[in-house]
Amino acid sequence: MFCAKIGFFLLLAIAVVECSDSGKLRISSKRNSNVAVLVDSDECRGVAFYVVRDGEIVYESTLGHTAKITTEIQSDETELILMNSQEKITFKIIDDTPEFFRFDVSRKSVKRDRTIVDCVSLGGNTLRWYGGPQQKYQYWPVEKLVLSNYSYVTKEADSAAIAERYWLNSEGAFIYLSDRAPLFIDQNSMKDNHLCFVASLALPYNPRAQTYDFEYSIGVASDPRKAHMEAVHRFLGKPSGVPDRLMAARPIWSTWARYKRDVDEYVVMEFAKEIIDNRFTNSQFELDDDWEICYGALTFSTVKFPNIRKTVQDLKAMGFRVTLWIHPFINKGCNPWYNEALTNRYFVLDHNGKEDTQWWNSEQGEAAYIDFTNPEAANWYTSRLHKLLEDTGIDSFKFDAGESSWQPDDPVLPSTSLDQHPLKIQTDYIRHVAQFGPIVEVRSGFRNQFQQIYMRMIDKDSLWSWNNGLPTLITTLLQLNMNGYPLVLPDMIGGNGYEGAPSREMFIRWLQANVFMPSLQFSYVPWDYSDGDGIKILDLCRHFVKLHEDYTDLIMERFQKAVDHGEPVNPPIWWVDPKNPVAQSIYDEFLLGEEILAAPVTGEGQTSRDIYLPAGEWQDGNNGSIYNGPYWLHNYPAPLSVLPYFIRRHK
Repeated sequence: MFCAKIGFFLLLAIAVVECSDSGKLRISSKRNSNVAVLVDSDECRGVAFYVVRDGEIVYESTLGHTAKITTEIQSDETELILMNSQEKITFKIIDDTPEFFRFDVSRKSVKRDRTIVDCVSLGGNTLRWYGGPQQKYQYWPVEKLVLSNYSYVTKEADSAAIAERYWLNSEGAFIYLSDRAPLFIDQNSMKDNHLCFVASLALPYNPRAQTYDFEYSIGVASDPRKAHMEAVHRFLGKPSGVPDRLMAARPIWSTWARYKRDVDEYVVMEFAKEIIDNRFTNSQFELDDDWEICYGALTFSTVKFPNIRKTVQDLKAMGFRVTLWIHPFINKGCNPWYNEALTNRYFVLDHNGKEDTQWWNSEQGEAAYIDFTNPEAANWYTSRLHKLLEDTGIDSFKFDAGESSWQPDDPVLPSTSLDQHPLKIQTDYIRHVAQFGPIVEVRSGFRNQFQQIYMRMIDKDSLWSWNNGLPTLITTLLQLNMNGYPLVLPDMIGGNGYEGAPSREMFIRWLQANVFMPSLQFSYVPWDYSDGDGIKILDLCRHFVKLHEDYTDLIMERFQKAVDHGEPVNPPIWWVDPKNPVAQSIYDEFLLGEEILAAPVTGEGQTSRDIYLPAGEWQDGNNGSIYNGPYWLHNYPAPLSVLPYFIRRHK
């Protein structure tokens, strides 16, 4: 039956895969006769279900490691329970409106020796998937990722600083998995063209727990945009406030990529003077790594900074706000602070009572991680930060790290509650540091979408390749937005230079790619590069910095929409044409709101590119030409001085 009210037919079918057909069960919506759950029950060992809309499958999954179903209970028209000697699987309709349909799949109190493997089909060549973990190879859409028995926690490895349990497909179906599940993922490894969710009580989860719950929700709307907004409202959340306007409008200047740890008072003041002398604007000056007397002291080295309060005052007199790089670790030997934290049990401990861990500024076992799940430890840490601001006059902080993988192996969880999982330290770290105001930046998150802070992309490498290089600047922007983090701070223009400083071409192309993102962050600087090929480097870079600032009002408008409605600031281009299969596949273009389409060049030596314009009327931002989408612009000329972008015209 076709539902004329909403224009699409939705059927949820749940099939018990058996060797012979022994009948069907049906549970139906009480509000809409066109929505139903059908169950085929025979004698096979697995369970499969699929969602069908308008006669087409939009979501398909198998429930693995399931013994023969022996009992079927249909308690009412919205719930079905399948049981055997090992488990009880409940399917229950939760939301059923003309616009949105959602059901939950749950297994409660699963015994510790059981592993569950549920696999979602990634579909054929036309189905696209979004969301999932932030990655070093940040492909977009994400169905081509390969992950094997991947512990689904935040980690520095693979740049997985964001690991929300959310995936959305191009047909308008999503899955959201409960925080409680001890979750691993296996994509295109165990089973080609499948994303498998593996639940197992193995490290980094608590292997001593006796049982666990494995629950997830599947939602379906008429297109991916509507489905995503339903996921935002029900699961992901939205920012609680708009972050700092000046930080969006004008560049941040960081010491990190250009100087690494070779910073002192002289370097800082010379860098600031160069910025002013070359007539660039600023939102703030950011003093990065190696200012402490030892890591975790939160006390300035007087060798490097003899009078930090005066240095800060001098920077402010030059028109800068000042922010400071901070981390959540204390290295062994950094006393009295290490001993104080150890005595008061302010560190994360393992099950042997040891605090030993490591990070990039320590040797193995030579550091400890503040336990932000412990209120006393968190308050001790943040009170020291407040005193640091008071003593120095610094305005706020850049908070690094935070991923849950920095904990010791086999950490002691803060309680036996199912809600206390290894990702809780990540969530609590960001929650505590967010108190330092709207110019705070962090790089990691789990269920932190509601914070009024900038989410910085984890470090990018100065490469042209998909190995964390320039192309992933765009795909990471899209990945963060579609995981509910719209207040994005791109990493430093040109990358971090771990393999050497970026070339002149890379630096310019990186700056162009940043223009229609929420903020600009420099460390490598335009005046380090020479003029040539008809390009005056300083004039060109000032032009793009000014172009970004000219769109500050639009950026702030999109920030407000993110706060009010949960909309992404930089969505993929299918956002304005959500059923367009070509737009759903585009990975090297992005939107600013619904008004600007940016198509930067990200390939070395490339002076033209193909550009896809989705539905709408688009005006070329460089020459004023008007195009009606959907439309391909082939071989669009884009020499080094040109950033291709288009403005959506409203009739």
